[in-house]
Amino acid sequence: MNDRTAGMPLWTPSATLPRARVSFAGVSHAEMVDRARRLAPTLGARAAACEQLRRLPDDTERELHDAGLFRIAQPARVGGAELDVGIFVDVCAEIARVCPSTAWNVGNLASHHWMLGYFPPETQDELWDVSLDVLIATSLIFPGGRGRKVDGGYEVSGRWSLSSGVDNSDWNMLGFLVRERDDGPPVDTRFALVHRSQYEIIDTWHAVGLSGTGSKDVATKNLFVPDRRSITAWAMNGKPHPGSSVNSTPLFRLPLLALGPYVLSGVMLGCAIGAYETVVGTARKRNATTTGLPVNANPTVQIKVAEASARIDAGRTIMQQVCAHAMAVARSGAEAAHEDKLRYRRDAFFSTRLCLEAVDILMGIAGSGGLYMTNSMQRLFRDAHACNAHIMFSPDVQGALYGQHALGMAGPSPLL
Repeated sequence: MNDRTAGMPLWTPSATLPRARVSFAGVSHAEMVDRARRLAPTLGARAAACEQLRRLPDDTERELHDAGLFRIAQPARVGGAELDVGIFVDVCAEIARVCPSTAWNVGNLASHHWMLGYFPPETQDELWDVSLDVLIATSLIFPGGRGRKVDGGYEVSGRWSLSSGVDNSDWNMLGFLVRERDDGPPVDTRFALVHRSQYEIIDTWHAVGLSGTGSKDVATKNLFVPDRRSITAWAMNGKPHPGSSVNSTPLFRLPLLALGPYVLSGVMLGCAIGAYETVVGTARKRNATTTGLPVNANPTVQIKVAEASARIDAGRTIMQQVCAHAMAVARSGAEAAHEDKLRYRRDAFFSTRLCLEAVDILMGIAGSGGLYMTNSMQRLFRDAHACNAHIMFSPDVQGALYGQHALGMAGPSPLL
């Protein structure tokens, strides 16, 4: 293989990464959720600072490493917890109750250990042999990158937005479209695994919500990416993939891209849970500003609380049932059916919309008090709406895919 990176020094992990090689294999789902719950008060106290910094604070990163929360889906063979995919929903919900930006980074960065498990074994070793705690960002803005096949790999150029957690990461998985000629149609959709020394970080992330996620732009030009560091996105559709020879357990037989929304849907769930705890807890002892009457005695408020609670419970149930169904299919040895993949995406937008509606209902109950920057409600409200802007939660996109299939409409196969 003509590897133009031959002779380059091995990457050096960032100073914030732990030096000890700690194993989290065997840590249970319940224990990981409890670790997130125990960290929540500290992360909540740091939420405003996280927003002001516009990235994950170094202290927070170290605490998340120590708890193993970045490694919930890393293969057990290298010391990861390798838990069922539903762990993303539960861990992110616990953290998002107090700091949605931190939860967003946990879900994203933890999921990239899962994604790396689909790459060729030599590529997995290249990163995990140096540090089991390596952090990898991504940008799934495939049209942002363009690539062409060359001897031994791909030549990639582009500018990608929304690369969450990029400041804390040593590597990045950048999506790009392959064309045989500049004016031709795409012939493949791929990821390029790129070291941070090979791309520029552009500080564009000044956002009204999820402002602590550091979701900045990155750019590179005419970068050679060896074959071992690139993978077609179609390899993550639940069929055998380059990493199957070393990662053949149920987690790595899942259709990763179809289940991608559930890496982050727990953030929306946590926003709704946090809003409920904040608003309902306050309403139990608050009097209305204009009438002086107890808020909790108002039948309208009582009904709204019930409606918000029902939406939160329904959203949580849908998310957890999808993840359980996907794991059951993988454990049976079967491949997920196309209609199941479409349903996973449909249920993702619907469950997160229920949670967003709950947040909006609760913001109405919070009244003017919810507007103050000292009140966590304003952050949960802003972050929930920012979360809802993700394309994985778009009914216009995900709902249309399901509806087209249900109605027998022929069309290009979605990337599932």
